[in-house]
Amino acid sequence: MTPGTVPAHPPRPPRSRRRRRRRSPGWVPDQHGAWAMLAVPFVVGTLAGGPAPVHVLLAVLWVVGYLDFYAVGLWLRSRRKARYLPPVRAWSIALVVPAAAVLVLCPALVLWAPVFLPLVVTSLWCSHARRDRSLLNDGVTILAACLMLPVAFSAGLPHASLHDVGGWLGAATAPGWSQVGAATGMVLAYFFGTALYVKTLVRRRGDLWFRAVSVDYHAVVTVVVAWAAWAAGRPWWPVAAVFVLLTARSWWVPRTAAKPLQFGLGELAASVVVGILALGVVGVLG
Repeated sequence: MTPGTVPAHPPRPPRSRRRRRRRSPGWVPDQHGAWAMLAVPFVVGTLAGGPAPVHVLLAVLWVVGYLDFYAVGLWLRSRRKARYLPPVRAWSIALVVPAAAVLVLCPALVLWAPVFLPLVVTSLWCSHARRDRSLLNDGVTILAACLMLPVAFSAGLPHASLHDVGGWLGAATAPGWSQVGAATGMVLAYFFGTALYVKTLVRRRGDLWFRAVSVDYHAVVTVVVAWAAWAAGRPWWPVAAVFVLLTARSWWVPRTAAKPLQFGLGELAASVVVGILALGVVGVLG
């Protein structure tokens, strides 16, 4: 081959690069913060109701359902392009077995379907309209995620005779729906506040009005969740102390040059602390 000529067969890219190019997008979510929002309500609800075999299948259903939900949303945002369809098809098929198994073990869980359905439909509509970054979509997805707390709690109730509900981690009595409701409200308030807080660090950075909304929200929520813990018969001051710190964070961190990794790790730590608080509210730790 002489200099300046083009080879008849250009060198092919490495096999690993070809595979990456052929692989359809949407298989694995890139929203890492969503995993904490999926895990905390599920863990708290499971421990509140008492772990049972159904929770293993429910966890599989919850994770695969999220993967399918993410893939469908991405497909809708793409205006239903064919290259986004394979993960939708695969995750939807994979959803059938754990869903059927959960309903066999705990048929009463089907009663939650009418609660989740409008939330899922609203979020998918937001994806279709390319409003997936809106507060409406944030609100309905966070509400759906946090509702897994009472769902996991109710899944354990039919199996209560298999274990000492509420007593095996130090609680004197099994939690009631008032404690579960208070914990659900607290987790919901925290994660929605996180949506506001993160926007002040990324998309709405420098927006003083939106920053004020975030700080005011956290201040009001501090009072509400502390009162809810007190009304449920649980100690209110640890809840108030943590949410006061979260309010201070929502005021201070947006004024700094915090990087995504830094405030992402901070969110992970805060999620763990709020999860521990929720376990205290339902009486599992206390």
